[in-house]
Amino acid sequence: MHLDDCVFFSLTTAARRASKYWKQHVTGFGVTGVQAMVLHALQEGDRILSVELGERTQLDSATLTGVLDRLERDGLIERQRHDRDRRAILICLTPQGRELAEQIHPVMEQANRSFTGNLSDAELEQLKALLARL
Repeated sequence: MHLDDCVFFSLTTAARRASKYWKQHVTGFGVTGVQAMVLHALQEGDRILSVELGERTQLDSATLTGVLDRLERDGLIERQRHDRDRRAILICLTPQGRELAEQIHPVMEQANRSFTGNLSDAELEQLKALLARL
């Protein structure tokens, strides 16, 4: 098999390009691409269990913990004990975190449009559907 025929190579290459592109768009906000995605996920639904946030962002526990540690250190999120289950941790945006997430949101939309700009609407929907099946 030639390397260009390997789906793993193609997906890895595309993921690296996308990650680099996204990182370039959020660097000015003082966050990494992954941190920006976590902030966006929290903007969509705040005060969620860390395990739910991990599922939503597809980040493993160790990676998510490191990201949350840095976001908390920077005053963008806070961890709170769950009212009914003291072992559970809720992840909450701070006012500063909410403001930053709101600033990043239109940048995400624009970056998403420009990165996929060479695809038609139908091709983009097909790509998302195919990736979801993998």
